[in-house]
Amino acid sequence: MKLEVTELGPMKRALKIEVPEDEVNRRFAQAYSELNRQVRIPGFRPGKAPQALLEKRYARMVEEDLVRRLVPDYYDRAIREAGLVPVLVEVPPLERVKIKRNASFSFTATVEIKPKIELRDYRPPNPISLKPDTRTVTDEQIDKALDALREQHAPLGAAPAGTALAEGDYAILDVEGFLDLAPLEGAKQEEQLHRVGSKAQILGVEVDEHVIGKREGEMVEVSQPYPAAHPDSRLAGKTVVFRIKVRAVKQKQLPALDDEFAKDCGPYSSLAELKDKLLTGMERALKQDIEEHYKDTILKRLTETHHFDLPETLVERELTATVRQVLDSRLSQKGKAAAVEDPVKRQEEIKQLRDEHRAEATRRVKVGLILEAVAERERLTVEDEDVTNEIQRLATVLKLALEDVRRMVAAGGEESMEELKGRILADKALDFVYRHAVIQK
Repeated sequence: MKLEVTELGPMKRALKIEVPEDEVNRRFAQAYSELNRQVRIPGFRPGKAPQALLEKRYARMVEEDLVRRLVPDYYDRAIREAGLVPVLVEVPPLERVKIKRNASFSFTATVEIKPKIELRDYRPPNPISLKPDTRTVTDEQIDKALDALREQHAPLGAAPAGTALAEGDYAILDVEGFLDLAPLEGAKQEEQLHRVGSKAQILGVEVDEHVIGKREGEMVEVSQPYPAAHPDSRLAGKTVVFRIKVRAVKQKQLPALDDEFAKDCGPYSSLAELKDKLLTGMERALKQDIEEHYKDTILKRLTETHHFDLPETLVERELTATVRQVLDSRLSQKGKAAAVEDPVKRQEEIKQLRDEHRAEATRRVKVGLILEAVAERERLTVEDEDVTNEIQRLATVLKLALEDVRRMVAAGGEESMEELKGRILADKALDFVYRHAVIQK
């Protein structure tokens, strides 16, 4: 095989690959030999048809088959020989590539490659230096956590007589709709518990602004107009009057902060034990937050100290994936109405999102390539146990069954599994740099 590598730019190479004549002839002979055994030609025994007859009938099919086999085979050989790590490969359409007996076979592949990264210091004797994060769990934070628990365990009780409803209070409401002074069928709900300030609707009416300041036994009327295009013909173009009666005003009765309260919160024998449990959990969460802060600092330092060209293909892939996630999230929030969105507006939205997220996509690609280089230098690998642990972690975070997450990964095929392993390897590389960093004293 002859190979010529031409530099087309910092990240692009053209590979001119030539398969020698003797190899081409050998492949032709092999192809026709296999064909002779497979086809049935009247007047000839299996395997005995003349070569010239086979060439007359099947030459084009054989040539196309040889091209389909030779191109990927010799492309792989060329990549290994050139020592390239491709990101994107462009080969000419196979129907345009011609192959002939008694002649060498040539084709050109354009390859976008990953950059060669000269890693800067990140381990002793010149590790990354980090400023200490001296945050601790304070008594005030413990008190706020206890107050939150009191809120969660507080029963509802009757508010003092004459209490005017305010945000955070609870109201027992009767709501009924009237159309032309007559009760509207299906528009009545009684004894509805409503937390003032929640913005929850009752019978399609936002009641907060109308009941704030009202007392037990008071009533308010709310006029609700409906558009002419409303799907309910009874309401189209009409105004419904909703009568809202405050049947009762309720407030949370915060429990006393004592040992009995601690027992109500779980398997705790005293308030002191509950506080210790809260402190342990909050310290664990703070430790994790501090570690994530340190790692964010490391990533920022790595991106600032490493300078290299990025393959545009990787940036485009990351950007496309990010925009797709944002659009999918918005679609789920908007519901079916988004499915008939104006295509022109959608394209404008996509362009805007690409502009907004390009810098972050570029940063993530750069970080990924640096961590990949660290993993390669330190010979870090992903084991089956690592994959199992990550799937378990995802199941916990997503609150899904372990087998459901396994099926989700498997459904994505080999690409999904490689993406998962890539994330695990990047995390290992970042953890390696973090463990070798030095926190200043």
